[in-house]
Amino acid sequence: MSCKTAVFGATGLVGREIVNLLEEREFPVSDLYLYASESSAGEKMSFSGEDITIKALKPENVENCDIYLSSMPGEVSQQIIPEIKEKNSGVIIDNSSSFRMDRDVPLVVPEVNGEVLDENEDLIANPNCSTIQLVMVLKPLLDEFGLKRVLVSTYQSASGSGAEAVSALKKESRARLQNGDFKAEYYDNPIAFNLLPAIDYFHEDGFSNEEIKMRRESRKILEKEEIEINCTCVRVPVEYGHAESVYLELEEKARAEMVSDLLDQALGVKVLDEPEAGVYPQPLDTENTDDVLVGRIRNDRDRSRGIHLYIAANNIRKGAALNAVQIAEKINSGK
Repeated sequence: MSCKTAVFGATGLVGREIVNLLEEREFPVSDLYLYASESSAGEKMSFSGEDITIKALKPENVENCDIYLSSMPGEVSQQIIPEIKEKNSGVIIDNSSSFRMDRDVPLVVPEVNGEVLDENEDLIANPNCSTIQLVMVLKPLLDEFGLKRVLVSTYQSASGSGAEAVSALKKESRARLQNGDFKAEYYDNPIAFNLLPAIDYFHEDGFSNEEIKMRRESRKILEKEEIEINCTCVRVPVEYGHAESVYLELEEKARAEMVSDLLDQALGVKVLDEPEAGVYPQPLDTENTDDVLVGRIRNDRDRSRGIHLYIAANNIRKGAALNAVQIAEKINSGK
């Protein structure tokens, strides 16, 4: 079924990738409307050989569409989406964190819990980029062996903060190499040649909001509030691609080979696990694939139900834009 489709935040990293994916995946767009901030209004973007003029994102400017793909900052989404939802009849797929934990809003990774969607949805939340790649791996293991505990350390690229952060990483790197300068251009501290264990603000218990989001979102998607999930989220000096070091405690014993075979059959997951040959997930590998890559799969040396593994995925595509478009495809296929 052809869809009138709109993209909010069309000029950002994720918004541009959504537009690319709509064309790349031949999503059945009948009419495409692009919206962004006032400063971008009047600019043009190409889609299927046609130049489309970007409009300022104001509720009164928004056309009534079948699908809205939104990639705006959380504070903007919180303010503007309820009004757009009230005035228009289409389905809004929102990439911000604003509505993810609302009881009545589905939080969806199509390969994991796409069955929660129904034809009456008017607002669907796209999960956090690091959550998406984590639950893609957790879900098959949960179903087969049960899952008791998850400990995650993330290595998140600068693009997770947007285009300005990527530019800052490049600028800081040049300055350091050329004259030894260490000046922070975007984050509180320099990101070039550095690691920042601080993503989003901190809660009173010392966990960052990014760490709390991963915990809460994973439990909601997996529908398992009892799973113990704790994270340490780190920003790293990489442009694109997020990685995660994960320790799992299963409810049933499983050999590493069993885990590897199971994950290699999972939809959207690819096992790269020949470390002695230099084959394992890397952010660079995610530039040319939409799969979630997993490797370094091994049994814990002390705990009989413990498994260690390492994950990498493209945070802009599967971690954001692709997941949103896949939700749109699933919604449209059910119409």
